[in-house]
Amino acid sequence: MIGFSKLGKEFVISAQRKGQYVVACDSYAGAPAMQVADESEIFSMLDGEALEGVVRKHRPDIIVPEIEAIRTECLYDFEKEGIQVVPSARAVNFTMNRKAIRDLAAKELGLKTANYFYAKSLEELKEAAEKIGYPCVVKPLMSSSGKGQSLVKSADELEHAWEYGCNGSRGDIKELIIEEFIKFDSEITLLTVTQKDGPTLFCPPIGHVQKGGDYRESFQPAHIEPAHLKEAQEMAEKVTRALTGAGLWGVEFFLSHENGVYFSELSPRPHDTGMVTLAGTQNLNEFELHLRAVLGLPIPSIKQEHIGASAVILSSISSQEYPDYRGLEEVTKEEDTYLRIFGKPTTRVNRRMGVVLCYAPLDGDLDALRDKTKRIAAKVEVC
Repeated sequence: MIGFSKLGKEFVISAQRKGQYVVACDSYAGAPAMQVADESEIFSMLDGEALEGVVRKHRPDIIVPEIEAIRTECLYDFEKEGIQVVPSARAVNFTMNRKAIRDLAAKELGLKTANYFYAKSLEELKEAAEKIGYPCVVKPLMSSSGKGQSLVKSADELEHAWEYGCNGSRGDIKELIIEEFIKFDSEITLLTVTQKDGPTLFCPPIGHVQKGGDYRESFQPAHIEPAHLKEAQEMAEKVTRALTGAGLWGVEFFLSHENGVYFSELSPRPHDTGMVTLAGTQNLNEFELHLRAVLGLPIPSIKQEHIGASAVILSSISSQEYPDYRGLEEVTKEEDTYLRIFGKPTTRVNRRMGVVLCYAPLDGDLDALRDKTKRIAAKVEVC
């Protein structure tokens, strides 16, 4: 397992429940998945020689990447040797940066996306902005959790957007994508499961709210017109089939009442917004679904059993020491509520350190449940 943090921790737990032996790899000691894995290795995910050395040492049957910044050319070699790469070396290679996946979706598959250009310099960014118009969105080709992303409202903001985007880029890619700003009404994640031997499956759509490109809350099921849901499912199946492989994918869409569904982004792994499934909203949560698909185990069906909501716990401090938490007793007083502390060994301002999850009957009030979840999450203090 490569680069496994909070989502990887839940996946490791699911894997061990199915008798799997897990080696968690990350760039720093004490990463959340390492706390529950059988063994761990620490090295830069961009160091191809180190990655190959770890694979030769442990001789895994399956390699499960969780981050984008990996020497993906090594994964092709491992796959040729018979090691299963999840979902596939092709999928990891294409989704490690926004350029490859956006060109695949828009140019090769004909999916509806925002208009976009690429920029390798500030001058190219200025030229692209003139073509796109304002406001526009500027992002690194490879980043996570909204790092380096800007909403640019005028030409005066482009220089800052260029510097912020380059500084927020992961890995060694220094190129930005500039996109048309889509006036959407809502956005969803459609968790999509591709199987080794079986049809593509879809979870009930998950609505989410982001701030600065970073997930803050999610809820399931999101309201979506049946025709729009069908359109999103068709897009998700098309792009995952083109990328090949078995596993769970987080496919993101913008929804506009006027213009329908726009493909936004895709992650070939469990998704932050999908943590809401840990509230028991489905018969199988996203980590269990990912594991079954990876191992080739049957998935008879995906059924919604409750409505659910998640809200993140943010840090207000920066510290290199393992944090403490106040307010946990306030969370545990609440009915139908779960708490997950991720176990990150250090913190910084606005870093996500945990999540509160609430559920209710299928006929419950989803808006009220979202309010409850955010209220409870706000009671937890990182200190």
